[in-house]
Amino acid sequence: MLTPAGFRALHRAGDPLVLPNAWDLASARWLRGAGHPVVGTTSLGVAYASGKPDGAGATAAETFDLAARLTAAGITVTVDLEAGFSDEVGRYAARLARLGVVGVNVEDSDAEGRLVDPDVAAAKVRTIATAAPELYLNARTDPFWIGGDADAPRRTLEAVDRAHRYLAAGATGVFVPGVIPLDVVARLARDIPAPLNVLVQPGTAVRDLAAAGVARISTGSLLFRVALGAMTAAFDEIRDGTFAPDAATPSYAEVVRGT
Repeated sequence: MLTPAGFRALHRAGDPLVLPNAWDLASARWLRGAGHPVVGTTSLGVAYASGKPDGAGATAAETFDLAARLTAAGITVTVDLEAGFSDEVGRYAARLARLGVVGVNVEDSDAEGRLVDPDVAAAKVRTIATAAPELYLNARTDPFWIGGDADAPRRTLEAVDRAHRYLAAGATGVFVPGVIPLDVVARLARDIPAPLNVLVQPGTAVRDLAAAGVARISTGSLLFRVALGAMTAAFDEIRDGTFAPDAATPSYAEVVRGT
């Protein structure tokens, strides 16, 4: 397993870490077997698997249980905390650190899809950084994720301002999710003095995000949603008699060998 310092070293502007997000032990083991040195958790996958809503702070126990399972299996993991689960987020983060978790991600929007006051969000970042200073603290800011009428320049200014506040509070890196034009990604990387994390961007290659200065690219809930869609498509084809396994589908023997 990587140490927090080793995980931090993987964040290199121009040579980004491409981080796959897992939702259970099986997906995390498969991703590790495919050669990924670290996985993140996806809050949507954890929430859906437990029958609870995403982003509502309802999956603290399930998230911790998954982190415990992954670290016990020797899998390096960084954990999505949604908006922090509760006012006890510092204690929660410290418990994760004791498991061997290398990083956490905390966001600045609420369950109603609104940006929270940046001072409140910065205080939460400070609480985590103080309680678990060894963790890579990825502060997520959501101006490009939250709906609204703001144009790209206004969203960019908001994201950069919030990023500076969170870094001053002790964040290690900054995550700006959403579908973002490449030139705006480059401006964010230029104006945020810390490793920049973005989501996989539709139609944009990793090399282009690297050239824009990105240090980390996350899949978020994408792999989980792809897996769900693949199951539906396969079942429909089975019913119609048109199913043939895709070349990328692992055989039974390949999965057994991975145990």
